[in-house]
Amino acid sequence: ENWNQFPPLEACPLRSAVQSDVLLRSRFRFSVPVLQWVQSFSASSLTKLNQRAPPYGWKGLPVDGKHVRSTLLLLNSPHLFTRTSPERCVRCAVVGNGGILRGSKKGKEIDDHDFVFRRGDEDLLLRVHHQHPEECPDPVPEGRSITYVFIPSNLRDYLMISAAIKGRPVASGRDKGDKPWMYFGHKPSQNFKILHPDFFSSPLLHNIRTKHLYMPSTGALMLMTALHTCDQVSAYGFITKDFKPLQFFANHDMKMELRVWASLHDRKVLTLYQGQT
Repeated sequence: ENWNQFPPLEACPLRSAVQSDVLLRSRFRFSVPVLQWVQSFSASSLTKLNQRAPPYGWKGLPVDGKHVRSTLLLLNSPHLFTRTSPERCVRCAVVGNGGILRGSKKGKEIDDHDFVFRRGDEDLLLRVHHQHPEECPDPVPEGRSITYVFIPSNLRDYLMISAAIKGRPVASGRDKGDKPWMYFGHKPSQNFKILHPDFFSSPLLHNIRTKHLYMPSTGALMLMTALHTCDQVSAYGFITKDFKPLQFFANHDMKMELRVWASLHDRKVLTLYQGQT
């Protein structure tokens, strides 16, 4: 039997820590969908999301036509993965691209998690590796054990995921003629996901001073996705007070993200690797 509900709060550290913290209870919105799927398209969602530009909505996209709606019709599950037991805590590692990991010898520790979140080759997607070869015997990255999670930045992402699921070249737009199987292989629809626009408006990553320009970094989206789908999360290769990036980007509030991850580590919501101590 497959299970998708979360284990009891007392069984796993993440939700237990959130539930016991008054501030975090107001910042985590577990009821907000993480992923879009076939049932995400409705009259009410159309009215709401048509008022916000991507990635926060569908404004400016041909929603009713053959693009957004037809893509969502191909996605038949709101879950990132299928739980095999209602009691077992799912352990996830999220790997950023920070230099803090160089020489850390954390590879085996990372691979010992149930799932590993990594950036894709482009900012348009995340890769989630299933780490149990006895359940998914194909090798990573070619095997079925990778799930590709798209970031809905513009129409391009909907077109690419649709073509990937159908096993056809991209029909139009910037990537017209591209063959998705060259990037992802031939995989069924359950190996492709796309984040929900509402998920980008998390109070956890809200700073009134930078609201007008801010979009969460790809690393932040990876970590946020794990925090809302897994039961125990460890983060590696993220900026810390001692390991900061060489450059900051105009549309990412990296300093704010740094403070959030450090705070969540201190509050025992996640474990943040901060280098050798």
